[in-house]
Amino acid sequence: MLRLPDPALVVLVGPAGSGKSHLAARHFRRHEIVSSDELRSVLGSGEHDLGATDEAFELLERIVAGRLSRGLTTVIDTLGLDAHKRRAWLAAARRAGLPAVVVLVDTPPGETRRRNADRAYVVPAPALTGQLQRFGRVRAEVAEEGWDHVHVVTPELAEAAPAAPAAVPTPHHDRRSSQGLTVMLQLSRFPWGEDPGAWVRSMALAADQAGFAGLAVMDHLIQIPQVDRAWAPIPEPWVTLGLVAGLDTRLRLGTLVTPVTFRPPGITAKAAATLHALTGGRAFVGVGAGWWDREHAAYGLPFPPPRERLDSLEGAIETMRALWAPGTKAYAGERVSLPETTSYPRPDGPIPVIVGGNGERRALAIAARLGDACNLPSDVERLDHKLAVLNEHLDRIGRARHDLEITVLDLPVVGRDREEVWARVEQHRGRTPAAAYAARKHAGTVAQQRDRWAGLVERGVGTVFVSTPDLDGPEDVLALSGLAL
Repeated sequence: MLRLPDPALVVLVGPAGSGKSHLAARHFRRHEIVSSDELRSVLGSGEHDLGATDEAFELLERIVAGRLSRGLTTVIDTLGLDAHKRRAWLAAARRAGLPAVVVLVDTPPGETRRRNADRAYVVPAPALTGQLQRFGRVRAEVAEEGWDHVHVVTPELAEAAPAAPAAVPTPHHDRRSSQGLTVMLQLSRFPWGEDPGAWVRSMALAADQAGFAGLAVMDHLIQIPQVDRAWAPIPEPWVTLGLVAGLDTRLRLGTLVTPVTFRPPGITAKAAATLHALTGGRAFVGVGAGWWDREHAAYGLPFPPPRERLDSLEGAIETMRALWAPGTKAYAGERVSLPETTSYPRPDGPIPVIVGGNGERRALAIAARLGDACNLPSDVERLDHKLAVLNEHLDRIGRARHDLEITVLDLPVVGRDREEVWARVEQHRGRTPAAAYAARKHAGTVAQQRDRWAGLVERGVGTVFVSTPDLDGPEDVLALSGLAL
C-alpha cells in the first residue's frame, strides 16, 4: 500500500500510459487530483485538445496554489517530466509549509507502449519514445531537487484494486489489540431515537463484538458543546452502565470521568462497587475535579474554586479506597475520617481509579500519588509535555513510572476510505478550515489511526479511550473494529 504524508503536495511522474491516473484514483479523492488532461476537457473539446494546453496549465497552477494555501493534499497528475514545473511546485509546497512528494510510476516501456496502443487516442510513437527516454533521467534529477519523499511504484501498485472490506474478526481473548493496547469505546453522544434502552444495548453489544475491551460513558448533567447541542440527551452514567451490566459481554465498564462535585464520594464508591459485583469485577472509575460551571448552576450544585475542587478530588479517592478495603472498621486518613467502613458489596478485587485532569501543579500530582491510571491528551506534542511533568511528580514521591498506567482520550474522525474520511470532515468542520479540522481531529482511516497509535505505544500508553463524532448506531461501532484488534 502507498503510504504518503497527509496533507502533502504529491507530484506524479511518468510517461503517457504508465498508470498515473489509475494510481491517483485508487489512493486519493477525485477533488484532490489536479489533472492537466481533465482541465483540457473543461477548457477545450476534450482531454487531448492540445490547443487548450497553455490555458489548462495556467488554471492548474492557480488550483494548486489555492489548495496548497489552504493546507490541502494536492495531487498533480501530468507527465511531471518538466524539471522547471516540478521545481515551481516544490517551491509552492515549501511556501505553504507542506511536505512535497514525487511518485515515479515505473512501468516497463513495453507495457507502456501496449497500453498506449490500446487507447482511443494514441500518443505518436516518437513522442512516447521521447517521454520514456526523459523518464529514464528523471530519477537522478529528483534526487537532487530536494523533495521530502521520492517513491518509486510498480504497475502492480498502480493498478491494485482496493481491498475488500474485512469481516469483523473475533476479539482477542485478553482484549488487548495486536499493538498491545487496551482500546475502550467512549459513548459521548446518545442519538437513541424512540427506544433509548435498545440503542444503548445495541451499542454495547456491537462494542463487544468489535473487540473493544470496555465501554466508558461521559458523566455530565448537560450535553457539552464540544459534542452536541445542550438539549441532546446525556444520560446518568451509573444507571446507563447498570443496563449494560445485564448484557452478556466481557466489556469493562466505567465513567470517564465522574466529577467529584456531582455526588458525595461514598455514593460513587457504592455505585462502582455494585457495578463491580454485577459484572464479575469489570468496573473502573474515572474521576476528576469537574470543570463546567453551567451544569452545576443548572442543577443547584456548588461549584467551588479550583483549589477546593482539587482538595475534594484527593479526599474522594481516599474515601473510595477506604470503603472498598477489606473489613469494617473506622478509618482515619490524610484528608478523610470515617467512623466505620460498612460498605457492601465489597469489590472482589481492585477497582481501577483513573484520574482525569491535566493541571500540571495539582491534578497530575494527584494522579501520580493516588491514581491507578492517569488520563492524558492523545496529541503527541501535548502528551510528551504532560508525561514529562507527570514523571517529575512520580520521581518526587519515589513511585515507579510503570506503576501508573497512562491512558488517553482520542477523538478522531474515522472513515472506511479516504472519500468517506473527507465527507465526515466536511460534515463536522463547521467554519473551521478543512485542513485544520482534519489535522486537529486526526482524520483518517482505521489503518491510519493504528499507525498513529503506534507512536502512543512507544510513549508508554496502555489504554486508548476512543470516541468519534459519528457513533449513531451499532454499524458505526463495528466499522471501528480494526482499532481494537
